[in-house]
Amino acid sequence: MPETLRAKALRLFQLKRRLESSNDAGYCRCVTCGKVDHYTKMQGGHFIPKGKSSFYAFTDENVHVQCPGCNLYGMKHGIAAHNYTMFMIEKYGKRKVDEMLETANKPIKLYAADYREMIQSYNATIRKIRSKLL
Repeated sequence: MPETLRAKALRLFQLKRRLESSNDAGYCRCVTCGKVDHYTKMQGGHFIPKGKSSFYAFTDENVHVQCPGCNLYGMKHGIAAHNYTMFMIEKYGKRKVDEMLETANKPIKLYAADYREMIQSYNATIRKIRSKLL
């Protein structure tokens, strides 16, 4: 089954966010547990889940590096959700976090052309950052 434009845009967006958070050697830190690993082994975790909020799915402030354990298991069954909230409050302030949570269900309509433009932009950013890695 071919990847949808939205799925491709999300995949590239999360890769872009991991690369933006990486050091020159490609290593980044999980915002919820502090684990450090190569960006290829980490994930782009959504503070407000992408399935719950199409409005914040592609927002930089909503997506940060998480290790697979925190992103896949810890957000539902561990303390990762609490730690992510504390990270968000420290980074953006309680007012911004409250605003994001209050507007999580805000609708946004994206079209195929929007996703194609995003994909093109994310690919360009990814190439630029990867070219600077050691």
